[in-house]
Amino acid sequence: MISIPLIQSQEHACGYIEDKIAQSLFVHPSFPLTSSIYAQLIEQGFRRSGNEVYAPHCTQCSECIPARLQLKDFKPSRSQKRCMAKNIDTKVIIKPAVFEQTHYEMYLRYQTIRHTDGSMATASPEDYLSFLGSSWCDTLFVEFSINNELAAIAVIDQVDKAWSAVYTFFEPKFSSYSLGVYAVLWQIEQAYQQQKEFLYMGFWIKTCKKMVYKCDYQPIQLLINKQWLEKSV
Repeated sequence: MISIPLIQSQEHACGYIEDKIAQSLFVHPSFPLTSSIYAQLIEQGFRRSGNEVYAPHCTQCSECIPARLQLKDFKPSRSQKRCMAKNIDTKVIIKPAVFEQTHYEMYLRYQTIRHTDGSMATASPEDYLSFLGSSWCDTLFVEFSINNELAAIAVIDQVDKAWSAVYTFFEPKFSSYSLGVYAVLWQIEQAYQQQKEFLYMGFWIKTCKKMVYKCDYQPIQLLINKQWLEKSV
């Protein structure tokens, strides 16, 4: 792996665990990133947010654990099979990662309902796209439609041997379709068909309700002490 300059952030309040202090390592903004370089970084536990690539680097906490799924070994649970059946008529269109007003407006509605404690519900179009998109990464916006109505967007990064699930948001009125789950199941199937090896799923955090769900997809692998280990939770 090539040498990549890193910088350490200032300490700040953790966005996942109350009363915790967080710190991150970032790839230096002057370093020219590519999808191929990111493929190496994501294997080491890094993630993308916009053009920035970072990894948790907290001095007194190690609860943010990178998670990935080895696609060939995935076995859906009964509830996941029910979710797939419920979405049998859900239509999917794969699009480039460019701004569309309908996507943006749904994103704001989703944030207003699901993340009332955050600032993303008031994100400008520039904030929205700079969070989900990237100037150097091979990113897709995947539309899910129900009864000819836009219901969800999954944001996906494509790297050499894998896909990375970046973010999913959906129209609140379609919450009964479990579109967050279905988006992951669709990514697993499609990435496998493209002969990818892994789906990277971000950080598993045992004590955070918003992040613990990742171990619902088995057999999950967690990056522990710099080694990817299969973990049943």
